[in-house]
Amino acid sequence: MAKVTKDLNPAVKKMSLGQLQSARGVACLGCKGTCSGFEPHSWRVEAASRRICLSFLNVNLTRPHPPTPRKICKSCKCSQEDHCLTSDLEDDRKIGRLLMDSKYSTLTARVKGGDGIRIYKRNRMIMTNPIATGKDPTFDTITYEWAPPGVTQKLGLQYMELIPKEKQPVTGTEGAYYRRRQLMHQLPIYDQDPSRCRGLLENELKLMEEFVKQYKSEALGVGEVALPGQGGLPKEEGKQQEKPEGAETIAPTTNGSLSDPSKEVEYVCELCKGVAPPDSPVVYSDRAGYSKQWHPTCFVCAKCSEPLVDLIYFWKDGAPWCGRHYCESLRPRCSGCDEIIFSEDYQRVEDLAWHRKHFVCEGCEQLLSGRAYIVTKGQLLCPTCSKSKRS
Repeated sequence: MAKVTKDLNPAVKKMSLGQLQSARGVACLGCKGTCSGFEPHSWRVEAASRRICLSFLNVNLTRPHPPTPRKICKSCKCSQEDHCLTSDLEDDRKIGRLLMDSKYSTLTARVKGGDGIRIYKRNRMIMTNPIATGKDPTFDTITYEWAPPGVTQKLGLQYMELIPKEKQPVTGTEGAYYRRRQLMHQLPIYDQDPSRCRGLLENELKLMEEFVKQYKSEALGVGEVALPGQGGLPKEEGKQQEKPEGAETIAPTTNGSLSDPSKEVEYVCELCKGVAPPDSPVVYSDRAGYSKQWHPTCFVCAKCSEPLVDLIYFWKDGAPWCGRHYCESLRPRCSGCDEIIFSEDYQRVEDLAWHRKHFVCEGCEQLLSGRAYIVTKGQLLCPTCSKSKRS
């Protein structure tokens, strides 16, 4: 009997067909009602169910492994992240895994009975304001699904008021969906968890494990919200904190002058170079040092200029990057399966890359290695499918 291929994904083997099917029908946020709901490729479920059966029955096949399914909707062609298929619990587990084994592990908590699994201790913020309506007062409650860690409610609310309203993560609003989408886009689970990747060979698995270990040690960071000049200090509402004994003294060489003690120190945003008011919160990055600060709206990815979700960044070339673009700056990302490529044998066309087995037409799925192909707006097509799209 033939040997089972080594690229069976443990996460897929544990997944039931019902779980795969349950993802169907989730509305697309990008299509604004024109998409009927998330529809995976038909062969996606078939391939997964076949693998499940094989793992249960211990059956071996010589049949080649089908291409990794694209992480897009068959109905509208939008990405999974546009359908927000993750839950709060999945997000917290993902961030917990990302931060564990790093110096930010204090932002995680051990799951009871979870065999070492850690979960993100997400800071939710609930604001309740009484509204007087005659003799029957009511309460207006606003829940922020995420707030900066380690801050007072007053400072947290000040921070939120500086964020554009459409991006404030208030439960049930576009801002909350925007945050969940950014968690999927900027921090793909398959950029940190090898078990969520498909088809990694043994040497590629070792390369990825080292890759993740290295970025956790050298680049990963979580921004800190504080008033100007108070980065790295204990927080206490309404009080200027004393520096802990032995703490580094910050010389504001670029933010003010020490020559004239009568002049107030002027704090300047690292990105826009605008002044940061002393009573308005800023974001600090310990990777950058506490002599630098950013306005909350200026703490963005150096590549895509999008706000860094949950203030999670990767430090590179003197600037913060989102996880997606940091990883892509070091290794190519497959345009077919969206995973980082750890093989040295892959297909590259201009600025795009593919695993060899994923270099297929996005219309008819035929393998295009050694065949004619056309790349239009990032879409890989065979000549026949390209012609039918134009007609």
